[in-house]
Amino acid sequence: MDITGFKAAVFDLDGTLIRSKGVWSEIDRQFFRKRGLEVPDDYCRAVSTKNFRSAAVYTKELLGLEDSVESIMQEWHEMAVYEYTHIIGEVDGAADFLRYLSEKGIKLGLATANSASLYEPVLKRLGVYSLFDSFATTEEVEHGKGFPDVYELACERLGESSDDTIVFEDLPEGIHGAKLGGFTAAACLDDLSDESREIMQQDADICFESYKELYE
Repeated sequence: MDITGFKAAVFDLDGTLIRSKGVWSEIDRQFFRKRGLEVPDDYCRAVSTKNFRSAAVYTKELLGLEDSVESIMQEWHEMAVYEYTHIIGEVDGAADFLRYLSEKGIKLGLATANSASLYEPVLKRLGVYSLFDSFATTEEVEHGKGFPDVYELACERLGESSDDTIVFEDLPEGIHGAKLGGFTAAACLDDLSDESREIMQQDADICFESYKELYE
């Protein structure tokens, strides 16, 4: 598939552009350990498509916590800011691929569950923040990543249609949501479980493990 045939490309952040999976898993472990608990097996998957507030509400109800939703969000946020600002690296070839698309005149959008306080520092550290033409978060839309809402918002801000836009995701739910919106969907298979990998290979229009496969 010739990626340069699209007018716009919308990217998820975590797991798609940056290797943050381990960071959030560690934040979960610290959060639960502080309360004398182990992280449930299905917890990470359950919160992966939720926005920050919805994930906090879910966690509060799941554990029956007295903590407020706001305090849970703040605790997570403080743990995450340092990692996004100083530590988290890119998925193989991601920064160069973004530069490649930008040089080809393709508009770039971000569709993420993270707030600007997290996506700005990591994208700036990687030297690609200024390449993006639009940013959209799941906090701004009604539904999470299993639906097309956030991709549609990013696309609308780019001034393009879904027919002319390709969405890059690393979760089956994200691929499903993009396809529901009429987008072409590209699946980043880096660091996925066998189950997720199989689903993505079936549902996505194109699959890759390194961005170098798409521009070299």
